[in-house]
Parts: sequence; C-alpha cells; structure tokens
Amino acid sequence: MIKKCAICNKGELSGKAIARKGQYKAKGGTGSKIARWTMRRFLPNLQKMTLIIDGKRARVYVCAKCIKKGNLRKA
Repeated sequence: MIKKCAICNKGELSGKAIARKGQYKAKGGTGSKIARWTMRRFLPNLQKMTLIIDGKRARVYVCAKCIKKGNLRKA
C-alpha cells in the first residue's frame, strides 16, 4: 500500500517514542529523566475510495481530511 493521499500527497512522518524514568517532581520525586528513545512512524488516516481522476475511475487512497473537505468527485 502506498502511504500517500492521492489528492493532497499527505504521507508518513517520523518522530520519537520517548521512554522516561524516575518520579516527577510534582509527585515528590527528584525529576523525570529520558531513559531511551526510538524512532517511530506517524501514518495518515487513509481510506480506500473509488474516485474520478482525469475522467477515469480509479481506486485510490484518500486521507480523512480531504474526505471531510469534500474536494473530490466520487465515481
């Protein structure tokens, strides 16, 4: 599956998943430290739809934001 929206080209983003260690100062501890982090992926909310693109029917993936906006032509 291509993880891109056919209309706005929204794709996946990368970020960090942070694991923390220690008790927070507000709860009586000496403070929270970052123990380790790993890279993770943020995927868009893609839905499979049948649209009319360039006068032809095509089954493509469209993000939920474009569906809400309504800037597409359903087949």
